Amino acid sequence: MKATYQKYILDFKRPSGTSRGVLTQKETWFIVLEDNGKRGIGECGILRTLSIDDQPDYEEKLQWVCQNIHLGVDQLWEALIEFPSIQFGVEMAFRSLENENPFELFPSTFTSGMESMEINGLVWMGEEAFMKAQIEEKLAQGFRCIKLKIGAIDFEKELGLLAFIRQHFDAKTIEIRVDANGAFDLNNALDKLNQLAGYELHSIEQPIAVKQHDRMAELCKITPLPIALDEELIGVFSIPEKRQLLQKITPQFIILKPSLVGGFRGAQEWIDLAEELNIGWWVTSALESNIGLNAITQWTFTLQNPMPQGLGTGGLYTNNIDCPLVIESGRIHYRQVLGWKTDLIGF
Repeated sequence: MKATYQKYILDFKRPSGTSRGVLTQKETWFIVLEDNGKRGIGECGILRTLSIDDQPDYEEKLQWVCQNIHLGVDQLWEALIEFPSIQFGVEMAFRSLENENPFELFPSTFTSGMESMEINGLVWMGEEAFMKAQIEEKLAQGFRCIKLKIGAIDFEKELGLLAFIRQHFDAKTIEIRVDANGAFDLNNALDKLNQLAGYELHSIEQPIAVKQHDRMAELCKITPLPIALDEELIGVFSIPEKRQLLQKITPQFIILKPSLVGGFRGAQEWIDLAEELNIGWWVTSALESNIGLNAITQWTFTLQNPMPQGLGTGGLYTNNIDCPLVIESGRIHYRQVLGWKTDLIGF
């Protein structure tokens, strides 16, 4: 078996704002396996400044993987415990290689086009008018669940955006999720949660910064609206550590990004623990190209979680890989007839 890797820079159609800054490009890496005339591809979707494996020796680790690909997926996964995005890329590449169609990793009624999945419509941070325009667009596109990134503009203006949605749609018609990306100050977090609760939100992701477990546990105990852990899960590797974190904080939800938590296997460990502890969960992509989004979407469908999932980032880039994933009326579909165009990455 031969393994190679390559870097690929994704260009945003327009600068996309998060609480960590404005993104214009996104770096990603592809691993390609070749064996007996077959090929498989996996994406190592690193998020610089957020991924725990944002390390100076990242490319050296990819070289090591390619030199030691004979170890197989399980041994490599264990050896890459501190490089979750590479764990994910390796898992994906092996599964891609095993299947007749390298892009159909988890054959199902989703990949056959018979069923689709509900997803949330993501509204990016920006000026008030820009965010309002995005909200109107998502509602017009038929999304039943809207996710707003908050914490970058004036909080009163963000409340105004929520009020704008609620003036037209009640909580039974449109579900609203917000993601603070840890932006709230410890001293006023509860006050802000109380104000947000007036808009009948589904949940808030990561209201305060990570690694403040005592305070986060306290907030989860007294919060007026459900709290979902996201960044808090990054860099927690072993099952005992994962269990300890969930038992201490007892959040209402956790959010799984396979690129950030060790691929399918790492995410499944979190899901198993969450279900054991009666904690809700859903899956979210993390700005991968359509190669990674495709794998995450197919895997997520097999989990049969009825909640809207966070899988709608495939249309953000000018130079993404054309694929059969299509979003219609707030749902993601797999249209086999559209096929794949992978000449941009030489696959």
